[in-house]
Amino acid sequence: MKKVIKLSMIATIATLVVGCASTSDIANLQSQIDGLKTSVASASSDAQSALSAANDAAAKAAAAEAAANRAAQYAQDTNSKLDNLFKKSMLK
Repeated sequence: MKKVIKLSMIATIATLVVGCASTSDIANLQSQIDGLKTSVASASSDAQSALSAANDAAAKAAAAEAAANRAAQYAQDTNSKLDNLFKKSMLK
């Protein structure tokens, strides 16, 4: 009985020693985590830049749309004036 307990204790200790991560494994994982943190920070910075560029583009597009609408209104007003002038000239 004592031999069985001793053997099971030895097997348990051997399993724990072999199954545990070594310090080099932990250091390797930590370096990978640090690399990922750097990548995430870079991706976040790129995303922030892209968001800023998209907001600038949206503002410019809105300004261009407003200018196009004004130009269309001016063209319509000019066409109306020309039609009125043409009708007046035809009445004479």
